[in-house]
Amino acid sequence: MTGGVMYGEIVIVALAIVIDLVVGDPRSLPHPVVIIGRAISVLEQRWNQGSDKRRRLLGFLLTATIVLGTFSLAWLSLELLTWVHPWLGLAAELWLLATTLAIKGLAEAGRAIAVPLANGDLVSARKALSMVVGRDTEQLDEAEITRGAVETIAENTVDGITSPLFFAFIGGAPLALAYKAINTLDSMVGYQNERYSDFGYASAKLDDIANWLPARLTALCLWVAGGLISWQSSAHYWRRAMLATCREAPRHPSPNAGWPEAMVANLLGVQLGGTNVYQGAVSHRATLGSPLETLTCSHINAAIKLMHGAWLLFFLLMAVLMSVLTGVLMGSAGAGISWL
Repeated sequence: MTGGVMYGEIVIVALAIVIDLVVGDPRSLPHPVVIIGRAISVLEQRWNQGSDKRRRLLGFLLTATIVLGTFSLAWLSLELLTWVHPWLGLAAELWLLATTLAIKGLAEAGRAIAVPLANGDLVSARKALSMVVGRDTEQLDEAEITRGAVETIAENTVDGITSPLFFAFIGGAPLALAYKAINTLDSMVGYQNERYSDFGYASAKLDDIANWLPARLTALCLWVAGGLISWQSSAHYWRRAMLATCREAPRHPSPNAGWPEAMVANLLGVQLGGTNVYQGAVSHRATLGSPLETLTCSHINAAIKLMHGAWLLFFLLMAVLMSVLTGVLMGSAGAGISWL
């Protein structure tokens, strides 16, 4: 990879971000994740049966089929379109990359909860929250609605923004879409229950692996963003947030989601986690952060600001890292040629 190509990829990723910020995910256009989800659903119905051993084996096959199939189809499509005309290939890559990002959508989802909550309309706020979480929302008060919104923004900063950016920098639209396939697999079959514990094992583990580094880099970027964004008592919270996050993140049942959630909780001086109800069943999750402040709708807006600061810093970090890596590789290649 030459330096010019690397800088070209940085520009492409930046343009895809701009497209997502301006356009978002218009419902009138087909979304690759929807197609991926339909393929998963069809194969799950056909393959998720038989003995536990057979289901686990077919679960590995499902994961490989969907992820490799998504990558291959995206790569071949872009190669074909570029062969027809380079501008056509570029337009397709920009669109595909933009579909892997959810910056505008995540911010809008948070504001859709915060606005009615600020107006005292708990019914509308609960309904808006129910669109982005699986927990029961009918009886939630302002603090619990806020907690659900802040947790969603924090966790999805990784799944919907920084992880796709991470893989886009490494392998362009094909690899970013392959990551979205991994993430979609986990959201559809990666559950620890009787139906999916074996069949979804491979999908859940691959999702953990894919998000491991981006989740921790995102927590770092959130922390830096917290030092740059000011709100009430933020400086006091910021000083203790990193150590507290490193201590608390492993409490989360997910090896990755705890990092952005714990960091946001500690930066805002609130406590996340606790008791949720799913279709009437009570579920207890370890708490993250300290209840230094009562959760209110203002914390949703603060979480959105942190999300924007984090993805911007993450983009800059990846651009610098990839540029440095490219320079090192080019220097090594040049030294080898000189030696020869």
